[in-house]
Amino acid sequence: MELRRCTKEDLPEIARLFFDTVTTVNTADYTNQQIDAWAGRRQSLLSREDFLSTLYTIVAVKDNIIIGYGNVDDTGYIDHLYTHRDYQHIGVATAICDELERRAHDIGAKRITVHVSVTALPFFVHRGYHVVKEQQAELDGVMLTNFLCEKNI
Repeated sequence: MELRRCTKEDLPEIARLFFDTVTTVNTADYTNQQIDAWAGRRQSLLSREDFLSTLYTIVAVKDNIIIGYGNVDDTGYIDHLYTHRDYQHIGVATAICDELERRAHDIGAKRITVHVSVTALPFFVHRGYHVVKEQQAELDGVMLTNFLCEKNI
């Protein structure tokens, strides 16, 4: 597995990975209506210029397939961290998160914050993040539970 910076050409594959992961991996923790609202963000990823301009966005690649991606801003906020549905639990998210945390530290962030799904909460807690609060996020009129988490670095 190789980690590298995201390019504009990666956005369609990232959008597909996002959609496929949300509509398979997250179905154990969210209703069909919630999954539809969340997965509906797929199209907007194709035009997220901030993935390239203001966010430090990396992709994990294996055999020329993007198997995960994530990004962090200059304040230490992780905006996205997703692993391909077929590459779960083999260290992809760990490698990406390690790099995002390193980047945040290198640019002087004192802590990392992230809005975490029910599905991803155990991963982040295991990494030393603590829940600041449980919250309800509204997407297209549908409420989804997530957690504001943070970790000092």
